[in-house]
Amino acid sequence: MSEKPTVYHIPVCPFSQRLEILLALRGTPDAVRFEVVDITKPRDPALLAKTRGTTALPVLETADGAILKESLVILRYLDEVLPGAPLRRADPLEHAVESMLIGKEGAFTMAGYLFVMNQDRAAREDHREKLLGLYRDLGAFLEQHAPEGPFLFGDFGLAEAVFTPMFARFWFLDYYEGFLLPDAPDYRRVAEWQSACLAHPAAQQVSREEVVKLYYDYALGAGNGALPEGRSVSSFAFSPPWQSRPWPPRGKYGPSASDAALGLA
Repeated sequence: MSEKPTVYHIPVCPFSQRLEILLALRGTPDAVRFEVVDITKPRDPALLAKTRGTTALPVLETADGAILKESLVILRYLDEVLPGAPLRRADPLEHAVESMLIGKEGAFTMAGYLFVMNQDRAAREDHREKLLGLYRDLGAFLEQHAPEGPFLFGDFGLAEAVFTPMFARFWFLDYYEGFLLPDAPDYRRVAEWQSACLAHPAAQQVSREEVVKLYYDYALGAGNGALPEGRSVSSFAFSPPWQSRPWPPRGKYGPSASDAALGLA
């Protein structure tokens, strides 16, 4: 067994990136051993035995063999046990405020993923309005608790580590749905926060190109390594590497690209 915690993860997974951001902020990138899981293949029975059948990732195995699930649980655990100052606010009221903001992440993430996976042209505007409403809600929260910004408190903290990977994944909405925040007062504060989060040096684990290429199948309604109709290789496949593939077509509502057109054949 490893003498350090092991995280079983998907490299481009936003929930895993939260942990990578924490390690980068702490200056301890090697404090955790990452073991890559190929989601285009059936789960390893040994891993399923550890997780009692759970396929969701990431999963953390402590040096003593304890299993922790759910990225927010793992993030908070590592924030407490790793050396250095924790990301969570020490002041109880400030920690309560950041926890309220973190509590908004689930609905936000769900709305973005449902939007990119939507295959009904007629539902596009409904998905767009749903997500814009959630952005406005985040903006109003930040205006109330941190009007001067750019972060919730003085620097990149726990709430930023939670939301930044989602902001990065929503690059797929820009590419496949033409979704951008309006240049309007209701979005000023949340746009400032999003930009500051994405620009932070500790949050550079993925690029826009990587997200757009790997999440093409999501844009076709096929998530978690599932194959769209007529395809035999997932856009999440490790080989050929995403760097060598062409950019996918932006049009997600017409005919889908073939394996060959995606550089996967």
